[in-house]
Amino acid sequence: MRVILLVIDSGGIGDAPDAITFGDGGANTIGHTAEAVGGLTLRNLSAMGLKDLVPGGAISGRDLEGRATLIHPSAVGKDTLAGHWEMMGLTVRTPFRTYPNGFPPELIATLSQAFGQPLLGKQVASGTEIIDRLGPEHLKTGWPIVYTSADSVLQIAAHESRVPLSTLYSWCEAAREIMQGPNLVGRIIARPFVGNPGAFVRTANRHDYAIRPWARTQIDALADNGVKTIAVGKIGDIFSGQGFSHHVRTLSNLDGLQKTRDQLKKAETGPEFVFVNLVEFDSHWGHRRNPQGYAKALQELDEFLPHLWETMASDDQLWITADHGCDPTYRGTDHTRENLPWLVLGPSVPMGIDAPRNTLADIAATLAKIYSVPQIGDGHPWEAIVPQKEVPA
Repeated sequence: MRVILLVIDSGGIGDAPDAITFGDGGANTIGHTAEAVGGLTLRNLSAMGLKDLVPGGAISGRDLEGRATLIHPSAVGKDTLAGHWEMMGLTVRTPFRTYPNGFPPELIATLSQAFGQPLLGKQVASGTEIIDRLGPEHLKTGWPIVYTSADSVLQIAAHESRVPLSTLYSWCEAAREIMQGPNLVGRIIARPFVGNPGAFVRTANRHDYAIRPWARTQIDALADNGVKTIAVGKIGDIFSGQGFSHHVRTLSNLDGLQKTRDQLKKAETGPEFVFVNLVEFDSHWGHRRNPQGYAKALQELDEFLPHLWETMASDDQLWITADHGCDPTYRGTDHTRENLPWLVLGPSVPMGIDAPRNTLADIAATLAKIYSVPQIGDGHPWEAIVPQKEVPA
């Protein structure tokens, strides 16, 4: 049996119960995206249950063929790391460090000494905005552009023609060593870009340097019990490679979908778990507050789904969820605290819409039940999608 878990990075669908405490009341990434373009026809996502989870009628498509529910996230963060780790049973209870007022001078001095360069930026900013603003000075000096956001991140941007990728990556590795203890951030992110002033473009050579999970995740439990574990996209970076037997790098959402299909076409035996992240929803459209681009990306995913379905065996299941929201119609440029979808389709999955669930860790619990391996975390399995006859690992 194979479970394919596909993450629409930032694909939230409305207020989580605690959205107000995050300052995100009223956010609805997919719902507002559909409304902003006058409605979206998503035939295949609707067949998996998306239309039934998004109120208001802005999404249309085929009638329900799969099973769906909402998930209320429970981690204290609304970032990539917190969302994905919670899916695998490791729920973040203490927030990672953030820098809402920018980086303090003493930390900047330490980073500058490690890099051997003065730093540009050093503040909270949108990645595309700060690259547009400081890119020309960076091209003249070669100094790295360092910035953060509402998330627990330190991002380093450099032009590929001015700073070799190897140098940018070495700066990130040095920052990862420095950003520990009281300065512990979830991720250091390399943000290479190309182009000329006024037309800079970030490239697919991004690389995330996440902290390693401090405990075992459901991926480890699967791998230790004979389940082949495959990371597609930035999943490998999010878990620092821990627990995965195979990593597939991707260039875009479409490239990730194509490589997932290629993986599923391989005639391999034994249980398999394929974990996929489609990052462009978040990085290209959510943060850049571009609902039109977000809508096109949803349509691209919707149109590709049949190519995944045709590769699935009788006991395979495709799951689609999200790690947080990033409403492209909302104020600011940061993630939003939202309910998350869990859509399931497979030949053996009964149709239905079920009551909301209270933690993404239910995904880990369901994987444990399906593959008959030890469960990590405090989630509860979604019994409706567990095959009646358990599949031995």
